[in-house]
Amino acid sequence: MKSCEHEVIFEYQDVRGVAGASWCATAKASPRLQIVHTFSNTGTIATVPMDSLMINQIFRQLFAHRPCTACAHTVKSQRRLVGSACRRQSPSSSKLTTSAHTAWPHKQGFSTNGIIQEPPRRKETSVSESSWQQRTDHFPLDKVEDYKKYPMVTANQLRTRKERPRRVKMLMRDFIEDSLYNPSYGYFSRQAVIFTPGEPFDFTKLPDEAAFHAELGTRYTEFEDKLDEKEYDETRQLWHTPTELFRPYYGEAIARHLVSNYKLSLYPYHDLLIYEMGAGNGTLMLNILDYIRDADPEVYARTKFRVIEVSTALASLQTQQLQRTIASRGHADKVTIINKSIFDWDTYISSPVFFLAMEVFDNFAHDLIRYDHQTEQPLQGVVLIDAEGEFYEFDTPELDPVAARFLRVRQAACAGRPFDYPLRGARALRKLKSKLPFAYNLSQPEYIPTRLMNFFDVLREYFPNHKLVTSDFHALPDAVEGINSPVVQTRYKRRMVPVRTPLVSDTRSVIVSVH
Repeated sequence: MKSCEHEVIFEYQDVRGVAGASWCATAKASPRLQIVHTFSNTGTIATVPMDSLMINQIFRQLFAHRPCTACAHTVKSQRRLVGSACRRQSPSSSKLTTSAHTAWPHKQGFSTNGIIQEPPRRKETSVSESSWQQRTDHFPLDKVEDYKKYPMVTANQLRTRKERPRRVKMLMRDFIEDSLYNPSYGYFSRQAVIFTPGEPFDFTKLPDEAAFHAELGTRYTEFEDKLDEKEYDETRQLWHTPTELFRPYYGEAIARHLVSNYKLSLYPYHDLLIYEMGAGNGTLMLNILDYIRDADPEVYARTKFRVIEVSTALASLQTQQLQRTIASRGHADKVTIINKSIFDWDTYISSPVFFLAMEVFDNFAHDLIRYDHQTEQPLQGVVLIDAEGEFYEFDTPELDPVAARFLRVRQAACAGRPFDYPLRGARALRKLKSKLPFAYNLSQPEYIPTRLMNFFDVLREYFPNHKLVTSDFHALPDAVEGINSPVVQTRYKRRMVPVRTPLVSDTRSVIVSVH
């Protein structure tokens, strides 16, 4: 899931190729903003033209007057003119408040009745059309009236929809969950392809990490070449897991842990009951069952394996994997695949169980919280989708019960122990910074794992005798700005491309969060 290293260079260019007198030659000409992606591992450079909302508005002001053919401005004077135009465009209404945007700097938000509007998040259009748009949001549209009249919806209410809704608003966690798990357009439901390396790696023949990555790259290419033979897709979303890379050893290590703990505390009074949430290709399930069958037949006779899978496509794939070989078909009577979300679970399991959650927590939805520098009041992020399908972020002081509960629980659990959040540090210094020119009245964003808290509630209520076995990332590169912020990536022509915001309409982008 790690993306290739890259650097992004912004270049301001006039597409007319002029630097002087033609500055005011025609009102139809407009500048373009380009982003140059340089991939350091290959030296490849890709340049994508970007329309600029800010520049468009500046030029509308400049060309509102009759063109002057006698004008001959230097490049230096052009820059001064752009700067003065920016200053003239800046609203000065008393209702306008600057809002914290470490992730999206130099942006302003409208505040009405305690609700603060963040700048719009333009749709990321399909990369297959070569029209990725980088928008500047210095002059956001005022959507406060739309915010007041649009209904609040949840990810659960959107499950039956075939495409994204419009004229609605939702909490950030519902927007993320809908983007990832909606049955019709969610990333994991429709877009994701899990890499399978073929035969297990022979690690005894790989002298170092570099040799492993070289072999992995070769197998990646071979795997995708085979997929392209069936159907070419330059935007295919392909990702891997430790289960696939280190099979069967990864699964066998977990199986040894399960068998040892089972024999120490439960055998022979209870069966070995294993639940796995989000089983992917089903590889971990098969590796665990293979090991138990070969290493301890008596325990295998008492083993039951149940998969809880939210994705219908992956649940079907897991069923196919069970029937793929003679060896796997032997496990069929041990396995039950339950196609539902863990958050919809309503069956009480009184027996002792081992609950596996491998690389799952990083894909749980988060809430976005900012804090008022003066009052230290938390505000919760809300996403508005307007009639055109554009995204706008608002911050409201009215916390929903889930986010409010998380903040209370964290405060109680971490009493006397420092933890990282936007208000950590000297209060006087924060207030001083907030009074500086062009400073924002809200803190940088913090993403809180409210869905993870909901998961623990499910375990407590329906699996009271569980033992949780989990692994996940402790850090990921290229995250968007903020504390505990997500990584948002898409993939184009076999390269991972970081995205700067979770508010993307293209569900080929995966949103991965780190706790």
